[in-house]
Amino acid sequence: MVIKEVNLETVCGVTSKLPENTLPEVAFAGKSNVGKSSLINALMNRKSLARTSAQPGKTQTINFYNINDAMYLVDLPGYGYAKVAESEKAKWGKMIENYLHTSKQLRRVFLLIDIRHDPSANDKLMYDWIIHQGFDPVIVATKLDKLKRSQVPKCIKAVKEGLKVKPGTVIVPFSAVTKQGREEIWQIMDEAVGYEE
Repeated sequence: MVIKEVNLETVCGVTSKLPENTLPEVAFAGKSNVGKSSLINALMNRKSLARTSAQPGKTQTINFYNINDAMYLVDLPGYGYAKVAESEKAKWGKMIENYLHTSKQLRRVFLLIDIRHDPSANDKLMYDWIIHQGFDPVIVATKLDKLKRSQVPKCIKAVKEGLKVKPGTVIVPFSAVTKQGREEIWQIMDEAVGYEE
């Protein structure tokens, strides 16, 4: 998809009612500091569309980005940030669960995992949650540029084993720095929403 226009259209907090969109949606989930904002900016070829931060836990809302009036990219709150009160974490979890359960337009879910580390208990929980809601998530293994090329296969294997992924699960190694993986993610998004050039 050639991006002509992208706007942050709706921001939903804990008490907000989710919008009833008519356009197809693709959602991105991942723990705090996994590089979700950087990935969204790289996908959109924008430097600061999604706010990036060295401080985890910045995305505390569900953000709906309208792309070309053809689809929505949905940025879900980062989970698993240690310095947030348990009550706050529970609220974010409920928001994510509510969205996955109630969205009528959701076509694909991308789950971001830091390729350098084994998936956490929260990552596994999120993966299982997404499966439970009837979606086969695409795994995006972020921060690829931090590894030597020789380390990549071993780290991909660790991600697969840590999440206990279903056979045939798509895993896309991605770097926001080099943009490796960007085209593959766009291809999956386009197919998911039925977009043709």
